Amino acid sequence: MSLFKARDWWSTVLGEKEEFDQGCLCVADVVNSGQDKIIVGSYMGYLRIFNPHPTKPGDGVQAGDLLLEVQLREPILQVEVGKFVSGTEVLHLAVLHCRKLCVYAVSGTLGNVEHGNQYQIKLMYEHNLQRTACNMTYGPFGGIKGRDLICIQSMDGMLMLFEQESYAFGRFLPGFLLPGPLTYSSRTDSFITVSSCRQVESYKYQVLAFATDADERQENRNRKETEQQKLSSGKRLVVDWVLNIGEQALDICIVSFNQAVSSVFVLGERNFFCLKDNGQIRFMKKLDCSPSCFLPYCSVTEGTINTLVGNHNNMLHVYQDVTLKWATQLPHVPVSVKVANLQGLRGVIVTLSDSGHLQCSYLGTDPSLFQAPRIESREINYEELDAEMKQLQKIIREATKTQDILPECERQKDLIVVAEVSPELDAESQAIDSEVKAEAVPSVTVKITIQSRVTAQKPKLAVCVQAPLAVTCDQFVFDNLEPDASETVVLSVFLKGNCPPSELEGNVVVSYSTPTELNPEGILKVAQCKFRLPLRLICFPAQPSKTANHKLTIDTNKPSISLLTIFPDFADQSEDDQSNVLGFQFLTGSKITLLVSKTSQRYRIQSDQLEDLWLITNELTLRLEEHFKKQNCKDFMCTFSGSIPLQEYFELIDRHFELRLNAEKFRELLSERAVQFRAIERRLLTRFKDKTPAPLQHLDTLLEGTFREVIALADAAEENQVNVFQAFTKLKSATHLVVMLISLWQKLSTDQVAILEATFLPLGQDTQELGWEETVDAAISYLLRTCLSKNSKEQALTLTSELCIPKDTSRLKKHITLLCDRLAKGGRLSLSTETTTQQTVVMPGGCTTIPESDLEEGTIVPGTNHMYITKQKSKPATWIQCGKREADMIHHLL
Repeated sequence: MSLFKARDWWSTVLGEKEEFDQGCLCVADVVNSGQDKIIVGSYMGYLRIFNPHPTKPGDGVQAGDLLLEVQLREPILQVEVGKFVSGTEVLHLAVLHCRKLCVYAVSGTLGNVEHGNQYQIKLMYEHNLQRTACNMTYGPFGGIKGRDLICIQSMDGMLMLFEQESYAFGRFLPGFLLPGPLTYSSRTDSFITVSSCRQVESYKYQVLAFATDADERQENRNRKETEQQKLSSGKRLVVDWVLNIGEQALDICIVSFNQAVSSVFVLGERNFFCLKDNGQIRFMKKLDCSPSCFLPYCSVTEGTINTLVGNHNNMLHVYQDVTLKWATQLPHVPVSVKVANLQGLRGVIVTLSDSGHLQCSYLGTDPSLFQAPRIESREINYEELDAEMKQLQKIIREATKTQDILPECERQKDLIVVAEVSPELDAESQAIDSEVKAEAVPSVTVKITIQSRVTAQKPKLAVCVQAPLAVTCDQFVFDNLEPDASETVVLSVFLKGNCPPSELEGNVVVSYSTPTELNPEGILKVAQCKFRLPLRLICFPAQPSKTANHKLTIDTNKPSISLLTIFPDFADQSEDDQSNVLGFQFLTGSKITLLVSKTSQRYRIQSDQLEDLWLITNELTLRLEEHFKKQNCKDFMCTFSGSIPLQEYFELIDRHFELRLNAEKFRELLSERAVQFRAIERRLLTRFKDKTPAPLQHLDTLLEGTFREVIALADAAEENQVNVFQAFTKLKSATHLVVMLISLWQKLSTDQVAILEATFLPLGQDTQELGWEETVDAAISYLLRTCLSKNSKEQALTLTSELCIPKDTSRLKKHITLLCDRLAKGGRLSLSTETTTQQTVVMPGGCTTIPESDLEEGTIVPGTNHMYITKQKSKPATWIQCGKREADMIHHLL
């Protein structure tokens, strides 16, 4: 808490649920009475004029403080006061709406009764705009005296100039993309703005006046080039000077010392700049906090300028040039700040927040002294202390128990394994026999160091990576290691199979034995460590894709980060457009696009294949966590509120299960043809051994045909086995993705995510004897009958102890749907018996038991738009994908 607080002189809250922005506040003598008034306009269309006069500092708003309140029925973007009416130099009020500019005269009538004076506004003139307005500025354009002209900037980059009651001309800014702050310098007679290229640009009024008219340019665009040259009159709009500040600007102000010197102040996202009127930098100041508004004004010291800078930390800083002179705390985040002379008090700071908190304050000190209250004494309960002491002693005894010769802590320190992955890919690829159909298959070097603190006998090192990744050498054998000795090996990892891997992690395992007095041969021990491979190993930057079949949106609780910061190894730093969209392409050909929202805290990942989203989504979350961890941000969290893609996930399950059924068919057909082949061989052998020659009766032709059938079936079975492996890899990637989405959807803890991963990913490899479908079905059934059960009847059901390949996947898909349903209704994953009992007695949310009959008809998965309906069991596919020759042979056999 800051010691220096802004001393509240007068404050009020405007309306209810109204919104305000930078241009909604103006301080001027709009009534022409010789005293400043506060004019406030809101996006709800309310115009208010205040004249604060508190009896003592800190008083709230009085009835007489509000001079005028009127609703104009259109959002108010900006309010300004100037000499806007011809024939008089009286100040008038200009109000900018989205499609209209209105100029009002504010006048007051002296009251003869206790109600006091009355104020009203009168519309002098208005201009209906053909384009949507963004902001405006005013001044004596062209050096005229005694009146002010108005310049409005539209959302599409057109400057519309009005000579009071009449429209003068309009000009388009060159290279325009998004509107920026706009101001007018009377000394140089030029307009100054900041373009979307992060450049401060200055345009002379005379150049604007003689340039090609905007309306004429619109007409000439539809005509031929020869006609354009005839009809286009005027010069091309040329910028006077340009300065690149490297960041977006929030506001621009002009401050003049005198008629000979003026300064241009630009407030950026991280700095504020002071420029000369010719575009040269006078000085700049890097800000510690994100600014929200600023106001430069002349200092009492000759040759210096004071600047009020408000930030998003509820602070208002006072700078004299680049030196911080004062810091004061505000009760809100200001979006606009002004300095006014109110009731004879000069230098009153007027601030306005986006929610309508209007405050007039002055600088000073308001110390907040806090005195801690006295702690009430209480009697000591010795029985509770004794019970707590016994419990702690029990925990200490169990923790110090050793059931082996060496303690646990010493075993872990006997041998240390460290794996270091090179940050760069190998200059010369070490890929061997890769099946990837790409121009170049990269590899990355992994350096593994083993350091032994004791005598390690026969150490053996094994490196394991998930297929289709491979290593140049996966096993190493070392001689006995003496204490404090070390060994280092270097290997390379590359993508061997023609499909993306499901994981980018590797594992190093070292087995060794340490001799003891009781066992000279040594006790077998194992040390291991994990390493993570770079994403560049399997994919490379590509052009982002606008369309995709599958899209996921990850929400975060922190502002979105530029992709140039998150993925510096994939982004081209010279291209600014990659800060919001980035494209990835796997070596196998699949493309993924990553987009980040500029306005919301969301990241979108999209691809044509569901399984391809996993690696990019996982890499995104890991890099975001690492980024915010470096910034000491401990409350960063990712969430998912979209639909769980169960229907697409079920299609991958069906594809994998179909290939498993095909493999079973191949095995049966190979067995039948092998029996037939051996039978023909026995008959031929009998004929050849017979002393009396007999005709072969085409047995030799039948033997040759059967042999060809066996070879064709073996080739088709081998091809199907490759397809099974690729389908299982895709299924694992999609499973990882579904587990992540469920954990983000329900905000599961680390232990619950571990249970979910053990349930859906129990196997490292898929075989015909023990497949993924039956294993996952058994694990999910166990969860549904224990921690996710609804009543004791479900807990009493026993699970079958025999796992075999099911007839179809309808039961598995039904259980996955039911698992998501119960998690959505408050169920939590736990392997503890106490938690299971508690959930059995009282279900969160008052859930009722879902009968099995309802599941047979249909179940809607919460968080998704899919409804899983159990239909008649479909027959498994009997046709096998193979070559034409093999297909004809199998068709003949069937």
